[in-house]
Amino acid sequence: MAKIGFVGLGHMGLPMAINLVKAGHQVTGYDLQQSALQHFSQSGGLIAQNIHEVAQEKDVLITMLQNGEQVLNVCHSNNGLFLTAKKGALYIDCSTIDVNSARELHHLAKQYQLHVVDAPVSGGVAGAGAATLTFMVGGEEDAFHAAKPVLGAMGQKIIHTGGAGSGQAAKICNNMVLGISMIAISEAFILAEHLQLSPQKLFEVVSNASGQCWAMTKYAPVAGVLENVPANNDYKPGFAAAMMLKDLLLSQESARSVNVNTPLGAKATAIYQHFIDQGRGNSDFSAIIKLISQGEEV
Repeated sequence: MAKIGFVGLGHMGLPMAINLVKAGHQVTGYDLQQSALQHFSQSGGLIAQNIHEVAQEKDVLITMLQNGEQVLNVCHSNNGLFLTAKKGALYIDCSTIDVNSARELHHLAKQYQLHVVDAPVSGGVAGAGAATLTFMVGGEEDAFHAAKPVLGAMGQKIIHTGGAGSGQAAKICNNMVLGISMIAISEAFILAEHLQLSPQKLFEVVSNASGQCWAMTKYAPVAGVLENVPANNDYKPGFAAAMMLKDLLLSQESARSVNVNTPLGAKATAIYQHFIDQGRGNSDFSAIIKLISQGEEV
């Protein structure tokens, strides 16, 4: 059993922290939302009143926050996690943030004699609840091996991607592919409808042919094709469109920083931006098919 401090009990962080409790760890949680703290307490977690308390005498510290600025502030402010953390503790950042911020976190953590990995996740809220997440882990070999059993309580697949920031690089690239492929699958369903091909038959063919991809086989954006997907529940989010846009914007920021042109990534970003500008950011990202069906030029 490890003593774990967990900061960020949002849609993803809360079920992840609860799964750590279920695995037998002593987990102390912290969040600005009292409702999240109450839920976590009712699930067997301990509650911290401040950052100092969540970090004190913990073996492992985990953050699951919205962006690099938040993570750096929580970790390295005057009352930050790193200031209170005991030497030799393991710090795991599961947030999806920019690569440069991730690398800065590695540098700062080592100054405080902490082991550190960046470990963003894939799998959405459903994966967080079911403990079936995929973790992309950047950091030194010994830190990765220290983190692996902790991450194993929250996920099924744990991939060591390389050095500092490589987990974030992998996540950003993966989600750029996901955003592009969901748009492509949506276009295919709309085209098939106009060609009088049923959604189920298109699904059957693409799932067994060269167009096969996760956006089709696990997350089809049309109701009735798959069970347990947002399309069957009025696109209530498993992974919100606003979060997809965040990741696509990170991909474009990263591409510019290394002078790489990603035309499909840029187009996908523009399409999701237009969708969110229509007030649909809280819909699941697969609801992009609604915009595609309108036939608008973006």
